[in-house]
Amino acid sequence: MNYEDKKIVGIIATNVDASTALNVIGHLAVSIGKYSTPDIMGKPTITDNSGIVHLGISQFPFIITKVKPIKLRNAINKAKENPNLLVADYPREMLETRTDDELVRSITSKSEDQLEYLGAIIYGNTDEVNEITGKFQLWKLD
Repeated sequence: MNYEDKKIVGIIATNVDASTALNVIGHLAVSIGKYSTPDIMGKPTITDNSGIVHLGISQFPFIITKVKPIKLRNAINKAKENPNLLVADYPREMLETRTDDELVRSITSKSEDQLEYLGAIIYGNTDEVNEITGKFQLWKLD
């Protein structure tokens, strides 16, 4: 498989501050890693010249972008319509609850249109990911 065959794009809402953005991307990256296909990873471990083992990373590009909240919602919905893409989303409830049980109660008590998304990660074939995220601005610390 070629390095450019697949892509991972993190999307942060423009109204999210930097510390929250890092929290959002961290949680979403764990989720994507858990539920992705095994081919997402490069070499599982890399041993340096001193004999110290380092965990490997994704073999595909991982880009972080930012968009207005409405574009984030639209990107999530469009990506979820494509069965070839893996999507992890981060509603505000994930930030405002303390335990998994609280999170489950909070999200299951609302309809999707009541959720405010702070971020998402989309993983899949580069062309399909680019179709949704290709015009998004790269995230940077403002």
